[in-house]
Amino acid sequence: MRLKFTKMHGLGNDFVVIDGINQSLNLTKSQINFIANRHLGIGCDQVLIVEKSNLANVDFRYRIFNNDGGEVEQCGNGARCFARFVRDKGLTHQDAIVVETQSRTIRIEQETDGQFTVNMGQPNFDPVAVPLALAPQSDHYTINVKGQQVSFGAVSIGNPHAVIKVSDIALAPVAAIGVQLESHTLFPQRVNVGFMQILDRQNIQLRVFERGVGETRACGSGACAAVVMGRQWGLLDDKVSVTLPGGVLMIQWQGERSAVYLSGPAQSVFEGQIDL
Repeated sequence: MRLKFTKMHGLGNDFVVIDGINQSLNLTKSQINFIANRHLGIGCDQVLIVEKSNLANVDFRYRIFNNDGGEVEQCGNGARCFARFVRDKGLTHQDAIVVETQSRTIRIEQETDGQFTVNMGQPNFDPVAVPLALAPQSDHYTINVKGQQVSFGAVSIGNPHAVIKVSDIALAPVAAIGVQLESHTLFPQRVNVGFMQILDRQNIQLRVFERGVGETRACGSGACAAVVMGRQWGLLDDKVSVTLPGGVLMIQWQGERSAVYLSGPAQSVFEGQIDL
């Protein structure tokens, strides 16, 4: 099987995007893992697949696979690349599209400056929704990770996130704590772990250990989760600049019962074909 693909990235969070509308595909977990392998395949953090949606008033179905081959619910950086891809390929000429993900529908709009804004939907703090096997709902949870007490906030942005506030992002134990918390038994679907340093009420720095991937250059839903938790803790304003290793994202959230908005760039790198 030969597949056409486009390599893309959002602030260094990189993707292989595949048109599943104009070519037939039914990828196995091992094939996705091969595509994502940086030594043997193309290499990426996630594989994104564009499909038709069967839902009314929805333009596309957006499927996301981590580089370990597992399918996940949401990816903000990928959503921006998805929107650029379908426009670049002539699959739509609309400036705004509605896209079905595994967990919810989202709206993506191209701005006049060429960046993309994603309506990520409302965050959900209910432990059942995260999911997190702790109760009752709280803005702060504490668990023991290899003899160390770790305090975090938990929220679903269509996918599960734990957010840890740190004093120095450069010294944050991203690898050590990230890998332990990502697969902790309290998170039945695993979790993305964000390490946030607050600079002031409008600016934070963030590193994210993504489930099934490891630390990435950027994480859109992780940036949303960090700002949402910072707002819940009373430490941030409603519009925040998030600096990640790959660059800057803008996040807006007015508070509970409001949607989170993510704005940033999307870049095509190259196109090709791969035999599977």
